[in-house]
Amino acid sequence: MKQTSRSASALSRLSLTQQHLIPSRCSSTLVPDIIPFNQGTKYTPDYSNYATTPHGKIVSYFHDIALDLNEQTKEANIVVEIPRWTNAKFEIDTKLPGNPIVQDTKKGKVRFVKNLFPHHGYIHNYGAFPQTWEDPTTEHHGLLGDNDPVDVCEIGSKILSTGDIKRVKILGALALIDDGELDWKVIVVNVQDPLAGKVNDINDLNDKCPDY
Repeated sequence: MKQTSRSASALSRLSLTQQHLIPSRCSSTLVPDIIPFNQGTKYTPDYSNYATTPHGKIVSYFHDIALDLNEQTKEANIVVEIPRWTNAKFEIDTKLPGNPIVQDTKKGKVRFVKNLFPHHGYIHNYGAFPQTWEDPTTEHHGLLGDNDPVDVCEIGSKILSTGDIKRVKILGALALIDDGELDWKVIVVNVQDPLAGKVNDINDLNDKCPDY
């Protein structure tokens, strides 16, 4: 299967970023059996979504979920932070113990994204690759990393849930600049989605789903 330069670049970037973090303590052969545990009131600063095992142990969405990157199949695991068509800006907190998913705040208030007509909220499932990190001390293309896990935009048809761990196929990546920092967005599709069997890169996506 021939990779385009864009999808190959995304794979190379993930291989590099995961090297900064500790090895996984979860199985790297299967998507781990994680049960999200909610604490606090949703849409308030005290809300936290923790990853727990079936035995009730808290594990880190950031460190303990296996990325399990397969460069031959272009597959990896993701952590879902924000379901499609919702507005609340949830993200893995890399500083809190246990690294739960929390709602981002600005000036003490929780953040929501605006609607972009005719859509509502995020137009895709949004999340991050576990065990990856954009180094804020290393320059790429003259820009420093944003000190967060690498972001993903999952474009399958199913609305996923905060805390879901999904196996995805990597199609390509967009490099954005956010407040002077390099902020990658990797385009992926759930391997269980019917679209996954029809597309292998961004060019395929343009052919199968024009303007998507």
